[in-house]
Amino acid sequence: MNYKHLSQIQRYQIYSFMKANQSITQIAEQLGRHKSAISRELGRNERCRGYRPNQACELALVRSQGSRNAREIKPWVICQADVLLGLQWSPEQIAGKLPVSHETLYLHVYTDKANGGKLWKNLRCQKQKKKRYAAGQNRRGQIPNRRPLSKRPAHIEDRKQVGHWEGDAVIGANHRQAIVTVVERKSVYAVIAKVRNKTADLVGAAIVDRLKQFGEKVKTLTSDNGKEFCGHGKID
Repeated sequence: MNYKHLSQIQRYQIYSFMKANQSITQIAEQLGRHKSAISRELGRNERCRGYRPNQACELALVRSQGSRNAREIKPWVICQADVLLGLQWSPEQIAGKLPVSHETLYLHVYTDKANGGKLWKNLRCQKQKKKRYAAGQNRRGQIPNRRPLSKRPAHIEDRKQVGHWEGDAVIGANHRQAIVTVVERKSVYAVIAKVRNKTADLVGAAIVDRLKQFGEKVKTLTSDNGKEFCGHGKID
């Protein structure tokens, strides 16, 4: 049990048990805590006059305010975080610049959303509704003529031959545009195309346009199971 979860009443109880000359193990049993939690509590909060419950609460409060996961974030941190979110920074990037964790920033964003705010629209991946599942059925449809990776020839895995490519798609903010990337497995040479939206027709056309210049150096193309790649049968 973490020492941070000790309440003010429990700290007064610790003080009372110590006055009764009880050991750390006995105190832990009385409070239903692990003895290491009591030991950490004493180590963190004892001073010249020993352990005092009021002093322990004050010291714990000071530590929590300086924590990246503090329950109350300083106003200047929130202001700067909101500005950076508006610039399309991710919570992980902001956490690297400001004294706040990315988990705390996500909580801030979704609390703002619950109150009618629009910070969540600056996230790179917005989940407005939970995806519904029905008896294991795929509501997005199936990819026609899909071939699993297990059937990919072994010589492709060795990356000894140029001509085997892998495709992926990166979605832009608010799902308005996308970037299609195709990387050659051996040379790691990459081509990139921007599409207005992530439809199979646009993605397929972008891949054909970027790869046609390589001719015979395009032998195979592997993509993930995204529906934007379901037009793979049309790519020739």
